[in-house]
Amino acid sequence: MISLPHFPEHLQKLGPHTGKPLDRVDGLAKVTGKALYAAEHHRPGLLYGVVVSSSVARARIRSFDTADALAEAGVVQVFTHQNRPKLASRSKKWRDQDTPKGSPFRPLEDDRVLFSGQPLALVVATSFEAARHAAALVRIEFDEIEQPETRLLERLGQGKAPGRAKGGFTPPPGPHGHPQQALKSAFARVNADYLVSAEHHNPMEPHAATVFYEEDGSLTVYSKTQGPVGEQAFLSAVLGLKKDRVRVLAPFVGGAFGSGLRPQYHLVLAAMAALELKRSVRVVLSRQQMFTFGHRPYTWQHVALGAERDGKLVSLVHEAVAETSKFESYVENVVTWSARLYPCPNYSLNHRVVPLDVYTPLDMRAPGAVTGLFAIESAMDELAHELGMDPLQLRLVNYGEKDGLTGHPYSSKELRACYQQAAGRFGWEQRWSEPRGRREGSKLVGWGMATGVWDAMQVPASARARLHLDGRLEVASATTDIGTGTYTVMTQIAADVMGLSLESVEFKLGDTSLPEAPLQGGSFTVASVGSAIKAACDGLRDQLFKLAQKMPNSPFYARSQAEVEFRDGRLGLPGHPEAALSYAQILRQQGVSVLEEEVKVLPNLLKQRGYSLATHSAVFAEVQVDEELGTIEVTRMVTAVAAGRILNPKTSRNQLLGGMVWGISSALHEKSELDLELGRFINHNLAEYHIPVQADIRHLEVVFVEEQDEIVNPLGIKGLGEIGVIGVAAAIANAVFHATGRRVRHLPIRLDDLL
Repeated sequence: MISLPHFPEHLQKLGPHTGKPLDRVDGLAKVTGKALYAAEHHRPGLLYGVVVSSSVARARIRSFDTADALAEAGVVQVFTHQNRPKLASRSKKWRDQDTPKGSPFRPLEDDRVLFSGQPLALVVATSFEAARHAAALVRIEFDEIEQPETRLLERLGQGKAPGRAKGGFTPPPGPHGHPQQALKSAFARVNADYLVSAEHHNPMEPHAATVFYEEDGSLTVYSKTQGPVGEQAFLSAVLGLKKDRVRVLAPFVGGAFGSGLRPQYHLVLAAMAALELKRSVRVVLSRQQMFTFGHRPYTWQHVALGAERDGKLVSLVHEAVAETSKFESYVENVVTWSARLYPCPNYSLNHRVVPLDVYTPLDMRAPGAVTGLFAIESAMDELAHELGMDPLQLRLVNYGEKDGLTGHPYSSKELRACYQQAAGRFGWEQRWSEPRGRREGSKLVGWGMATGVWDAMQVPASARARLHLDGRLEVASATTDIGTGTYTVMTQIAADVMGLSLESVEFKLGDTSLPEAPLQGGSFTVASVGSAIKAACDGLRDQLFKLAQKMPNSPFYARSQAEVEFRDGRLGLPGHPEAALSYAQILRQQGVSVLEEEVKVLPNLLKQRGYSLATHSAVFAEVQVDEELGTIEVTRMVTAVAAGRILNPKTSRNQLLGGMVWGISSALHEKSELDLELGRFINHNLAEYHIPVQADIRHLEVVFVEEQDEIVNPLGIKGLGEIGVIGVAAAIANAVFHATGRRVRHLPIRLDDLL
């Protein structure tokens, strides 16, 4: 059972459309099959490409035998590094919006094999079946096959501290105070290691690119991406084309979770083949090949906490060592969340990376926070047990009114209310103190809780608004909708600002011919693009009002815009219905067929200066553990979130429910199993890569906490995509300890950990 959310009344009074639980405007297209995804666009004569992947992780290619493949009916070409067309040779050209430091991977570059699953050839044929069969006939011989370096835990001491990196990583500050000395003299101490396994994104839609070759030699690319603008710039640089010769479209994306932030190798191969053959080409990765790029990095963490008798922290030590590839230095913020969340006079934070013979890890939903919060929230639960203290009370004792790292106040922080409301809905006041204190039949029952935090970000974004003579409003931005409800909330924002019905508004996205937008990631899309949509519509209001003032005998001539209202497609004066003019009347009278406004909106850094911006949550979970079988069931969970203004509680709730389900998956199911000898992920399918099914999900409840924020952005909103998953795994792990008395410090927790 998934319950309806608790939704404060004030949040439902923000306008005719925003704040209302409205259905997705793109829902009908999706459920009826009218929504076309990257691999569903077609043209006559389309060719199909299938990637041939490396079976070894570290070697040199001695030779290719492609004769049998080329002899198959329908096969057009087999591309390898020996015959591929010219691509950019400088690493700089291969860098995109989300590229970490290092030398980005370049498919079919040379004879070196850097990781298992590396694309070594592309077979192109007139049908997918022919291409797939021919790909199996390509023979590759290797020289200098070496044992890959894959063992993170054996190389912890070799980790290096990365510098400032793309994606928002800032090296943690040096030690503050005397953490080791304070730890030794503390009344209670926790000293423990935690492990978070590698995970792969596995969205429903596999990665695909359909590249249409146009008569003038330009390319139209339908891509599964979270950033069409970035892919356009990337392809232009790699292929040596002007930007206006490459158009990237992603009108519908079947999930991504971070896997679409960077252009993956299939995109380059499809575009390369299309240019060389002067034909349209489609390349779709198989589910197995979805495990050959990007994943949540395998991460080791050590946390040491010291506290006084009353629970007040006097020492906090948090260090992490994570994997990266040997050609790029991927890094994410893991350890800084601890000191931000729990101000402490003595702390030490450290983050290092170890290069391995794997593909570069990639941002996965709430990168760094999922990992870091599992460790610190588990350690806080351990400390509470050492002190004989309620875990919620320990967090309240250490509640930070200000950011513990910067000392800045928060633009808004209603975490106390999250604790209070989620605990109340959950019934936390009835919690028993000792582990193994409650049993239902053969099952032990346990309760656990944890805190969540994520940055509330806004980045530059552009948008265009066009008001037509027939009353239609068209708003547009080159952002994407990866299933988050972007189509819907942007339509709501525009409709409310302009005083129109939802049916009168069309929002266009996923096209590089539209105004530039950032990647969809980091929970900043609505704050960024939504602010641009609002600004563009505000500009239309200004234009409309000025036109109305110029009309003969205008009732608005001596009025200010603050005195008028834009409602039901009309400009009017409250209390004077006879003075109202429809937008169509105003445009027609002034001889204007289309009114247009295009803007670029930047974060108001001056207004935000001196503040920390964050979304907060509290997660409470109940588990039942079968003592005989070791099986774990999450029987119920409550998440309370303070995320500023809620534009659509229905789509927002869906985001949070999805995060909670993924948190259950991370806690109990998901693990990408790496063969340490071969350097290959071996459970590379949805039969052996475990994720929850419907029977694994029981009662989930969402609580929206009232939070007003006039600083974070013009709409007063904070993102919800990430916060729903953060803290969930820790709450479940803490509940497992409460049920069984056994502390499991690695994810996922499997039944053999409890038997």
